[in-house]
Amino acid sequence: MAKKTTGKPSSPVRLWLKRIVLISLIIQVLFVIYFFFKVTAHMPDGKTTRIKLVVALLIITALIIGYIVRWRKNKLISNIVTKAFRFLIYAHAVTLAYIFLLKWINPPVTLTQLSSWVSGHGLKRDYVGFNSISYNAKLAVISGEDQLFPDHNGFDWNAIKKSLNPSKKKRSKTKKIPPGAGASTISQQVAKNVFLWQGKSYFRKGLEGYFTFMIENIWGKQRILDVYLNCIEMGDGIFGIEAAAQSYFDKPASALSRQEAAQIAACFPSPKRYTVKPLSSFVASKSGWIITQMNNIESDEDIQDIIGTQVLKK
Repeated sequence: MAKKTTGKPSSPVRLWLKRIVLISLIIQVLFVIYFFFKVTAHMPDGKTTRIKLVVALLIITALIIGYIVRWRKNKLISNIVTKAFRFLIYAHAVTLAYIFLLKWINPPVTLTQLSSWVSGHGLKRDYVGFNSISYNAKLAVISGEDQLFPDHNGFDWNAIKKSLNPSKKKRSKTKKIPPGAGASTISQQVAKNVFLWQGKSYFRKGLEGYFTFMIENIWGKQRILDVYLNCIEMGDGIFGIEAAAQSYFDKPASALSRQEAAQIAACFPSPKRYTVKPLSSFVASKSGWIITQMNNIESDEDIQDIIGTQVLKK
């Protein structure tokens, strides 16, 4: 009597692809765990948070061991776990493919852009090539948001530490102009704005760490800055430097002057609140600080390697 076949056997190529995706998934999970521990190490209640994370990992480990030893024999549980695991593998493979694809094309739409459109704030955007963006705009966003952008691997741990655990002296002071970039680097902001949603949670922060790690190693600095300038919100319903330049100054992004670029970059902390037109007091004050920083860091060779050489200084 002939044996019944349950299905077509997987080809060697397909098996190797599954193994590669699985190994990649394991590495990314381990990185997210490491990222959590690294961040919580600088938090005031970090010890409690790390204990909770360890407990959660122990419970997950116990469930995995219990499934392998005992529950795998149950057909219903086995089918549910198999399908869930398969979905996770495929979802990770699709995510990897999407990250690689965005190395060459701009994202069709982001959750932040959709949210702006759905909530009635509108959606103005016009993606342009990196060479069609003003030298001044590239220098302004690095000066205002992340002056260590060429040097870090996506994370500014010193800034993260200061933002999570500021000194009592700093807590008592309110500064109109920040002394430098915030805790989130340009790479982290791209990860959040392109792949994730707005908001604060440990889960989202962990995913942000994952995507930051991936784009740093797959895209490179220039591509990250390119996507940042095309996708970041720069006003109420205004996304990207081209839409901002047209809305505020009636000119293309390639023609932005030093002052205009600095004013746009100054609104990034809260583009709906800190307006460029009409010019808010915060933007007017911070843009002056950004211009000073542009003059200070402009000669840095690593920055020049990313943004290119200025053809016409305005």
